[in-house]
Amino acid sequence: MSTTDSPKTDTQFSVFLANKPGVLCQVVRELARNKINILAMSMMDATEHGVLRLVAENGDNARQALGRLDLPMTETTVVTATLPNRPGALADVVERLDAAHIKVHYAYCTIGARHGKALGIFKVSNVAKAVRVLSERKPRRVWEGGNIRASDRLRRR
Repeated sequence: MSTTDSPKTDTQFSVFLANKPGVLCQVVRELARNKINILAMSMMDATEHGVLRLVAENGDNARQALGRLDLPMTETTVVTATLPNRPGALADVVERLDAAHIKVHYAYCTIGARHGKALGIFKVSNVAKAVRVLSERKPRRVWEGGNIRASDRLRRR
């Protein structure tokens, strides 16, 4: 069984928002008014502005709606992968990308994908290769139970 179901590319919109009340509301209200379903989103802030990253169900409609707001925006091709909602699912994906020498620039996940799964969004160094690697059938990784920190056991004493 594959770790992911049908990894594919999607358009991610990065909208640069002034860091003041009501701006995010304006964006999501416009998407709602146009019946655009947000599949995943991430909001990061800085002192003067925030960056809203989102993937919508219909990228063309989202592009039109966001364009009407006249906010600074960029588009990026990202890899979206449906993951089982279980411990280690994200590790499976990242390990496979790492083994193929594909750098993950950033990632975020959402739960609530079809059939109780999670949706992972990955900005990677090689999109086509990442889709190919994640599409390959691989056995489910067996959790080895090792800790990231070798000295974890010592700290508990």
